[in-house]
Amino acid sequence: MNSLDELLHPITPDRFMADDYGRKPLHIPAQAGAPKAALTDWAEFNGLLSQTLNWTPETLKLVMNGAGIPPEFYCEESDSQAGRMLRPSPAKVEVFLSSGASLVANDIHTLTPRLRAVSEVLGRAFSGKVGANAYLSFGGVRAFATHFDLHEVFAVQVEGEKRWRLYENRAENPVGFPAPDQELIGWFERTRGRPMMDVLMKPGDVLYLPRGWYHDALAQPGASLHVTFSVTPLHGGALFGLLERLALADPAFRAWLEPAEADGGQALRDQLAGLGGKLAALAQDPRLMDEVAMAQQKLVARPPRYDLPHRKPLTGYRRTTIAPPPFTGPVAMAMQWAFGQPDFAIEDLYAQFPFVSAEAIREAVETALKGGALARI
Repeated sequence: MNSLDELLHPITPDRFMADDYGRKPLHIPAQAGAPKAALTDWAEFNGLLSQTLNWTPETLKLVMNGAGIPPEFYCEESDSQAGRMLRPSPAKVEVFLSSGASLVANDIHTLTPRLRAVSEVLGRAFSGKVGANAYLSFGGVRAFATHFDLHEVFAVQVEGEKRWRLYENRAENPVGFPAPDQELIGWFERTRGRPMMDVLMKPGDVLYLPRGWYHDALAQPGASLHVTFSVTPLHGGALFGLLERLALADPAFRAWLEPAEADGGQALRDQLAGLGGKLAALAQDPRLMDEVAMAQQKLVARPPRYDLPHRKPLTGYRRTTIAPPPFTGPVAMAMQWAFGQPDFAIEDLYAQFPFVSAEAIREAVETALKGGALARI
């Protein structure tokens, strides 16, 4: 699946964005041949799990009756270059699975070409950070109680069947949970509302859930394996950090705040009103737009990829005495770095700024070259 069209087919991306994204759940039943089920299979998944040195208690978890199983029960200590550490033991994991536990394999979005492809598609489409977890469970087992997620959910069923129950209530744009961990299960049950939709996921089915939608899931007879892709774009809270950097360039934001007790607080009210006006102006500043664009691109960095034994030739450039042209957007940071070096290779520029598109870097370097600010070496 190399495009959003393929993942959502037969729903078009335009229809999805207009009718469903951020609004309501969408179940997309598998088409003939269930090509989306080819995302992974039992053989590949077993192969990944068998690479035991790649797994830790954080990336491979066991869950039973809604609670995580302590790592010391299914892991063993082993030697590594970083010292002694816990690694999941396949034999111990299998005992727990036979006893009714479910397995969660976290952070698998880069482990196979097909998982990487879907992750890239979702990251580009929604300008967000993408993760992927695999969930293995068996008939009649509910690993997790009712809950909602803090990200957009795209679940792909690849083996077996799983029944999802969706509830009528939805948390509005949550960025955290309003109760301590030990109280969450009860809080979710009290606030989820009535069941709204029952979805039986079969191999190749896709289920989209907006952030904050209450749900739970139960494996059907046999074994079930599905992959959930999480998509987390930036939300408005990110502006506080971005605005701070811009605001502190203005001496008015570095001045001491007036005492609240002085003059009945009028001086402080006037000062806050003035600063508020400056913040409103900063919100219209093109530099903030550039900062947001760069922060988004950092979430969607170019995927890691090797092409050995091929070695890429380096394309070198040297700055001249001619001033560089102005650059805007995320590429401006990359070009500022480039012109801070006596000479550089464009391949190194790609490596230093993986969140800036290679095309944007090439165009900027070509513009500087044509303007005489750079020369080939």
